[in-house]
Amino acid sequence: MTVWDRPEPPNRPVPLDRERIVAAAVALADEGGLEAVSVRKVAARLNAGPMRLYGYISTKQELFDLMVDEVQGEILPREQPGDWREALLVLAHRTRQAALRHEWLADLLGSRPALGPNGLALTEATLAALDGLADIDTVMRAVETVSAYSAGAIRREIANLRAERATGLSKREWQRASGPHVTRMLATGRFPALAKAVHDATDVDAETSFATGLDWILDTVATKLTQPPA
Repeated sequence: MTVWDRPEPPNRPVPLDRERIVAAAVALADEGGLEAVSVRKVAARLNAGPMRLYGYISTKQELFDLMVDEVQGEILPREQPGDWREALLVLAHRTRQAALRHEWLADLLGSRPALGPNGLALTEATLAALDGLADIDTVMRAVETVSAYSAGAIRREIANLRAERATGLSKREWQRASGPHVTRMLATGRFPALAKAVHDATDVDAETSFATGLDWILDTVATKLTQPPA
């Protein structure tokens, strides 16, 4: 029986339900990451005894599942775009925006399939956008490909944000601090391709990088969706 199927126990003097528990857990994670979330800390936030929470959740993983489902409700668009490409673009960008609001989400992206109501609705919206465009196996590989790109790009962006906070250096400041070392290494002539990238490549922000990569991925998906069956 999943956490969503299990009935909630009756209320006691301190009002408690899964909605309040999840809201408290999300707030803790937003403040300090997943390591700041525990049954004891959530209970303290709610002025309840830790044992009371076990009437609603059995494990910390169940709590994480509920937290992810809560945020997936933020990702779901109000209206389903008519075009498959626009639908996948919207879902990917909304996932990135949710992860920037809740950085801990990046640590849980790409794990086991989400079985909560919002997670199932998100999966339904994704598959519905591609329904009828190709056989189901092609559709599944397309969804997996877009999901893998989005999760990887989001994790990289969040990791960079965390590094900035840990070092106290912005991207530009870190580049300037690392510049002398990189210049010395490139001067050895051992890294010609890297030297070309450092000197000639356009430096773009994270949002532009994400959008460009996503467009390229969707271009590839489009060729697979239009291929005749083998």
